[in-house]
Amino acid sequence: MVREKVQIVENILNANDQIAEENRVFFDNHGITALNIMASPGAGKTSVILKTIELLSHEIRMAVIEGDTAPVTIDADKISGVNTPVIQINSSGNCHLDALMIRNGLVQMYLQDINLIIIENIGNLICPAAFDLGAHSNVVIASLPEGDDKPYKYPNIYRGIDCLLLNKIDLEPYLDFDLAYFQKGIEALNPGVKIFPVSAKTGEGFDSWISWLQGRIKT
Repeated sequence: MVREKVQIVENILNANDQIAEENRVFFDNHGITALNIMASPGAGKTSVILKTIELLSHEIRMAVIEGDTAPVTIDADKISGVNTPVIQINSSGNCHLDALMIRNGLVQMYLQDINLIIIENIGNLICPAAFDLGAHSNVVIASLPEGDDKPYKYPNIYRGIDCLLLNKIDLEPYLDFDLAYFQKGIEALNPGVKIFPVSAKTGEGFDSWISWLQGRIKT
């Protein structure tokens, strides 16, 4: 019985990985860079995306896939409000997006002249880490109000990511956040990973993040 259940899980993940690779080929064939952004609820995923659009839209044509657990369009409306193509995927309560959801979403998007697709995953520090979407880069957004112990409590989300944005850095004077302790936890899980302290509110630190992103965009 236990053996059968393990096999079912393996089959699901294997099927997802196959579709993810098909998604990656699709992106490559269309000259699109895909970015998977993961974070806990409230870390500032949408705010970071909006600031990134503000700073890059003059040179890069972007689109956003917005993941939500419920059929509300609050975040998608914000993206649409800055003249950026967006499609929302309702996960029907699931705690992550998967590769099939992304493939189905791509069918509904107008992709001509798009250079970058940003996927805003479901707000969760556990489930999204297990599902490859076919993106070229995986990014985690952490934030100071969440606390400096998250790498120690939720290690899997930080393994294998390409960079980490530490958002709401403008709040550092007001919070008991041990930056060295946080960075030590990240480094133990993902040695050498880029960490960009940023503030989506003030724009602090975004120059380094934008420069890193520009180096990965296919133009």
